[in-house]
Amino acid sequence: MSRRIRMAGTLLAASALTMGALTGVASAQVDSGRAAAAKVDNPYSGAKVYVNPDWSAKAAAEPGGSKISSQPTGIWLDRIAAINGTGGAMGLRAHLDRALQQSGGSPTVVQLVVYDLPGRDCSALASNGELGPTEIDKYKTQFIDPIAAILSESKYANSSLRIVNTIEVDSLPNLVTNTGGKPTATPECDTMKANGNYVKGVGYALNKLGSIGNVYNYIDAGHHGWIGWDDNFNPTAQVIKQAATAEGSTVDKVAGIITNTANFSALKENNFTVNDSVNGTTVRQSKWVDWNRYVDELSYAQAFRQELVSVGFPSNIGALIDTSRNGWGGSARPSGPGAKTDVDTYVNGGRYDRRIHVGNWCNQSGAGLGERPKAAPAAGIDAYVWMKPPGESDGSSSSIPNDEGKGFDRMCDPTYTGNPRNNNNMSGALPNAPLSGHWFSAQFQELLKNAYPAL
Repeated sequence: MSRRIRMAGTLLAASALTMGALTGVASAQVDSGRAAAAKVDNPYSGAKVYVNPDWSAKAAAEPGGSKISSQPTGIWLDRIAAINGTGGAMGLRAHLDRALQQSGGSPTVVQLVVYDLPGRDCSALASNGELGPTEIDKYKTQFIDPIAAILSESKYANSSLRIVNTIEVDSLPNLVTNTGGKPTATPECDTMKANGNYVKGVGYALNKLGSIGNVYNYIDAGHHGWIGWDDNFNPTAQVIKQAATAEGSTVDKVAGIITNTANFSALKENNFTVNDSVNGTTVRQSKWVDWNRYVDELSYAQAFRQELVSVGFPSNIGALIDTSRNGWGGSARPSGPGAKTDVDTYVNGGRYDRRIHVGNWCNQSGAGLGERPKAAPAAGIDAYVWMKPPGESDGSSSSIPNDEGKGFDRMCDPTYTGNPRNNNNMSGALPNAPLSGHWFSAQFQELLKNAYPAL
């Protein structure tokens, strides 16, 4: 979690952004001392979204950062200590109190990332957590229960706040893609599949938090370049269904999914589609697409939402897409389709996503801010969000001793030549990065420079 920096002379009000209303959904104007309104179909509809003063101060202190410092971003509860605040950063109660101030009695979304599973992120060392693979009871009693207790306090539960929880980023999809003898499997992921603690932990979080009247849970569903293949797509939906019905939870305690959290996949590729072909060869056969069914996050999120409905989730569940770092603007952004010399030239010449490989995830060179947060931007999409705060590192470029349980992943090393998960390509990571979650000024400047839409 980021350290707090005081902004001299700056009064941080609610975001100037007011989320647009969905047709047919009334926005309840309630005072913070009155009972919370009944749950709405889309919590972002007709609502403000909380601006995190910790992140906003850091952004505003950067050259050019004032252009985006009033945007709402996610608050990462990534260890037990973060609940009460660490290293000068605000704790959960402090954020909720500030959100009530910003709300002025109007509906206001507070975005939390609940992220401390046992054996967390079993395929990426940079974001390993503090809890061992078997510490499910500690996760329940020392992490989820205290969060639920705070959110349940009358001051917050009976207020204008709408609490949006992103539940355990990069967890459940690992049980599908990185287990069972697959080339990408890891012993750590095999362990978490065998002991069931990802499923139990997510189910417990959904049940405990989803029982609170103004809480909306969104389960992380990876991104198209991870789950978009035929052998990953439905199995991931099934695992999410399993978790959503574990530990006393039901599918009704899931408001939707979130895709692209803390990732870089382009929102919408306009210069080619998955149905295109070049000289009789399908785009799916290109090295970049590699037989995936999806080429961007919007099409993936809409399709995966529908897949969840087909396996038993309510038909009105929504989806969030993290657009904090997927703009891919700047001088390298293609202005039109690639040449139809062959399928690879066509795709590579036209794709906005300029990563070396779609599996690259750490502090990517050339990335830019994406679409600004917005409610109901497309069918089935509750909002575009900045759940990953721009400027916070994905992981360190080299090993850094720490007491946060965070390891060193070579995918964050710009000299790394890759592994099966990125088809043995260079990592594409920026150099000199700090630990995950720590402020990375060079990345922030990269995102500003390459923003699309431009700032």
